[in-house]
Amino acid sequence: MGISNFWYYTLVIVVIVHILIAFGYLMYKLSPKKRDKKKNEN
Repeated sequence: MGISNFWYYTLVIVVIVHILIAFGYLMYKLSPKKRDKKKNEN
């Protein structure tokens, strides 16, 4: 059962990381680009 538990937890971790990355990417894309304006002003 140790091997199956390893794969189960690995799959859960991969799914959670994928969701976090996707959520962060969407927030980055949907957010107004204030950072770029600050860089251009400097």
